[in-house]
Amino acid sequence: MPAVVSRTTRRRSMSEINMVPFIDVMLVLLIIFMVSAPLITTGVVDLPSVGKSQQRAPHVIEIIVGIDERLKLRLDQKDAATVALPQLAARIKELQGQDAGTPVVISADRNVKYEQVVKVMDVLQRAGVQRVGLAVKQVG
Repeated sequence: MPAVVSRTTRRRSMSEINMVPFIDVMLVLLIIFMVSAPLITTGVVDLPSVGKSQQRAPHVIEIIVGIDERLKLRLDQKDAATVALPQLAARIKELQGQDAGTPVVISADRNVKYEQVVKVMDVLQRAGVQRVGLAVKQVG
């Protein structure tokens, strides 16, 4: 009797990654984004604008924040007295007197860190100062 030879073939495992499904998914996503992109409406941001006042208030307190982060108080464009941040609220209340509606304007050099201006605004808010504004440079 002849010997029966059994031929068994073993399959080798595939060590390659099939990229076709990945490419198909990427192409479908690309088409979806290309079709939906023109349909997306862009949001419009309304930035605040500088209003032009008809008349300047007769009594204005100005806080000047210098490059060295020193604070100076100026009342009605007259004198600039140096004041420390902890005493700022008391000094503003003293200058306002009975009129709590007296406007306070903060002006700072462009090289001052914005953090210092925010600290001044925070002190004024905690003190209950109602009318606080930022000075702007008119270009034109």
